[in-house]
Amino acid sequence: MRGLSQSALAKAVGYTPSYVSKVEGGQQRPSQEFAEQADRVLSAGGALRRTFAELESHGRPGATVPHQHSAEHQAADAQPASLIVKHDDAELFYDGSTYRATQRRQIYNASPDPITQYLIRISVDRYPGSPERSNKLYRENPLTWEEISLSAKVGSEPIGWRVQHDRDAFKELWLLFENEYGRYPLYPGEAAWIEYSYTVSDDKWGTWFQRAVRLPTERLSVRLNFPADLDPAVWGTETTMTAAAFPFRTAIQQAAEADRRIFSWTTDDPPLHARYRLEWKFRACPNHEEASPAMPTSASEKMRSIGIVQAGDPILTGQARPFDLPAEAEDARRVVAELNSAAERAAGIHTFSKGMGCAAPQIGIDRAAAIVRTPDGETLTLLNPRVIEESAETDEQYEGCWSFFDVRGMVPRPLGITVEHQDIDGQRRITMFEHGVARLVAHEIDHLEGTLYTAHMRPGVDPIPVSQYRGTGRTWSYEGSTTQP
Repeated sequence: MRGLSQSALAKAVGYTPSYVSKVEGGQQRPSQEFAEQADRVLSAGGALRRTFAELESHGRPGATVPHQHSAEHQAADAQPASLIVKHDDAELFYDGSTYRATQRRQIYNASPDPITQYLIRISVDRYPGSPERSNKLYRENPLTWEEISLSAKVGSEPIGWRVQHDRDAFKELWLLFENEYGRYPLYPGEAAWIEYSYTVSDDKWGTWFQRAVRLPTERLSVRLNFPADLDPAVWGTETTMTAAAFPFRTAIQQAAEADRRIFSWTTDDPPLHARYRLEWKFRACPNHEEASPAMPTSASEKMRSIGIVQAGDPILTGQARPFDLPAEAEDARRVVAELNSAAERAAGIHTFSKGMGCAAPQIGIDRAAAIVRTPDGETLTLLNPRVIEESAETDEQYEGCWSFFDVRGMVPRPLGITVEHQDIDGQRRITMFEHGVARLVAHEIDHLEGTLYTAHMRPGVDPIPVSQYRGTGRTWSYEGSTTQP
């Protein structure tokens, strides 16, 4: 969440990168000094110190894997690789103040051994675009077991659980296929439904619901059940192992039932490690935390209301910090997911006939990541990009920027650029872009280098008010072409 690489953390706490890597990977037992220093540097609110205390309480000598339990559980504390999810069905119900998540999974045991437990995770993030704000919230008001009110069952039998991790905003636990009346193991070749549900108040739950595919899954379905009088708007994005993020491939279905609005979405055979994120806004609730307290009037105010950093913020004039890939692949995926979420919000308030782009600094994240969506609907993900070659031919077209969207500026740019960038696995790529896509890509790379388009405008030429701009709703024009490539 802090965005630090292992090297950066090592330097801050006075240890070697190798030591940090081994601690994180479970090959090295951390020292108390390291735990205290890391907790301070990462502003973890005591979470790392508590983890160290838990580890020490087990009294195990030598290098061990953190968070394992006593000897009888060591072999069991891993989800069976041969477990298959036939159907993962989730519903989120909101009553105006509290969310209740209910998750049902039909699991099939393809292993030669009986399965007696199942790992689940409960994670909340009220402000996903602002880690500092979220951390402060949960340090001061941690998620408690009492408020979660967790219940679980396998088939029709209520079951218990054993806690694996207990953090301020994150709970991980094993559902145990047993209760006071007996044990209900899932034998080889058998299938069973497990169900669990929990509640979280809306002051700790952000306006998003994510499903992660951690086991081979044949069918995934999600429903969001909201009060109709809140006038909810829902959209979704998918993020894969390649860090590519894009809108759901199939539409979210909407239905009205009495005073409720129900949004449903289903996919078959989702790829392993894919993440499906649904987000929403309550348009009829101006006092909602994530909504603007007053109806925005100008184009820039509308962008500010959906979380776009506006001109004047120092983050827009600094060099964005590159990712250390593949070591920081998970951080890169999170940032890309936030960028696509911002793009979905922007698409809800403006039509982008020329395509659109968003760079991480524009949503308050100082990392070298950007996305571009072309007029054809293709989404380009750019990690650590830099322009390595420009064409001699240039042209001049109007551009707009979400960070000062009340004006449009005439900007000269090369007709073609060559960009070096990285895949999520660290592989370096070189891609050539032309015409309108080149302009979009160049604009976003500028943001990562702390440059706004006004720096490229000819001397004496100023941006014009958007009210005077006549290019809205049309693509950029090029000789012999009326559309972008």
